[in-house]
Amino acid sequence: MINIMDIHPITLIGKIVRLEPLSVSHVPDLTLVGQDERIWQYMVYKAVKTESQMLAWVLDLLNLQEHGTDLPFAVILVENNKAIGATRYLNINHKYRSLEIGGTWYGVDYQGSLVNSECKYLLLRHAFEILDCVRVQLKTDIRNKRSQLAIERLGATKEGILRNHMILLDGTLRHSILYSILPEEWLNVKENLEERLGYS
Repeated sequence: MINIMDIHPITLIGKIVRLEPLSVSHVPDLTLVGQDERIWQYMVYKAVKTESQMLAWVLDLLNLQEHGTDLPFAVILVENNKAIGATRYLNINHKYRSLEIGGTWYGVDYQGSLVNSECKYLLLRHAFEILDCVRVQLKTDIRNKRSQLAIERLGATKEGILRNHMILLDGTLRHSILYSILPEEWLNVKENLEERLGYS
């Protein structure tokens, strides 16, 4: 019997951040932290810097959620209850019990902090321990060295390069590096993340 993933909006709670279902109520906070151009450098869409642009971006993701391909989250800093970025499950494949973690961005003050580690921990734990995924993938622009290092620190396996994978808005042909984590690898990834986060 095929086990169908039960994917629906849910709040995932950590010590540093809380991932809650993305909504239009997050637009003001996200607009405030999304002002730095560096955030959007390697994104497949243009910079989202005005409140109207952020609203359109959020509504677009909520439309994808309605179609069952994506599940977006706002990243909430626990200490002040402010949205400091966003992340999501995407390319959700119910039949093959797989999904991707991506579309992730944070305000520049939170990049390189434990925020990303805890976000990935919460998303991966839910994917493997609740949704019973058999594969979680991550991908990034080949030029984005910071993102590659962050994914590799998770313990994800580099699978290869998707050449000319996307055409960006400025016409650039993007090569994407593809990574994955499988259920049998999750325990080691989990232990490493918990140690980094000071959980253990």
